[in-house]
Amino acid sequence: MSFRNLSTVDRILRIVLGAVMLALGWSGWIGGVGQIALEVFAWVPLVTGLIGWCPFYAILGFSTCRPRRP
Repeated sequence: MSFRNLSTVDRILRIVLGAVMLALGWSGWIGGVGQIALEVFAWVPLVTGLIGWCPFYAILGFSTCRPRRP
């Protein structure tokens, strides 16, 4: 049984977004509260992209994966 609800494209976009957010936060290019917010919230898309499962999608019953054929 597979618990993944993210397609490959969705996973790649989340991983890239999370990495960019972390890079911006760690570089100090954005300061103050924005820097802290980027450093904290960047982990959400990064981790969901790496594991292939989004809890928000699961709550809504949504999936970007193609349906499996029997």
